[in-house]
Amino acid sequence: MKPLTDTEYIHSLISEGEHQRQDFKFEISDARKIAKTLSAFANTDGGRLLIGVKDNGKIAGVRSDEEQYMIEAAAQMYCQPEVNYTMQTFYAEGRSVLVVQIEQSPQKPVYAKDETGKLLAYLRIKDENILATPVHLRVWQQSSSPRGELITYTEREQLLLDLLEENDSLSLNRYCRLAHLSRRAAEHLLAKFIRFEIVEPVFEGHKFHFRLK
Repeated sequence: MKPLTDTEYIHSLISEGEHQRQDFKFEISDARKIAKTLSAFANTDGGRLLIGVKDNGKIAGVRSDEEQYMIEAAAQMYCQPEVNYTMQTFYAEGRSVLVVQIEQSPQKPVYAKDETGKLLAYLRIKDENILATPVHLRVWQQSSSPRGELITYTEREQLLLDLLEENDSLSLNRYCRLAHLSRRAAEHLLAKFIRFEIVEPVFEGHKFHFRLK
């Protein structure tokens, strides 16, 4: 089979549109902003950035080497831990398109530094970068713990199951109110149930809810 030309390859990627594992960037003017996207891809399934491509899929091309330095700064200076990526330039329609491939991180969460220096972790959901909740952070913390964990079954655990059976889904705040639990205790319990694949987080109406899996 004849290998694809650069133009055919870039067009095949663009035809997929933006999705959970692909994002278009017309240009990169701020390394901190791109760090947010790197964090989201690294914390989810990995992904690909097409730089020099507009949101509507039109090829604008990369105008300078500056974009490559911005990616490097975003991955090394503004992400903690550092994000692994590969970068390759393709030529399509007489313009250069930078394709940046980001791996899923084995060490989560990957944080991105915002303008104030605050570290925030993101997730990639469909074609959006969404701020990870404290529950997600606890899931990652518990997953990286070297100790195995048995799920102790008390009235608290039973109440969570009962509430999830009575309601299609619960927000963290509603669960705290109904169960008369502190946020810390509620986050810990939900994270434990997510790790044991009893509960799953669902993103609806720009908010995370939790439901039985």
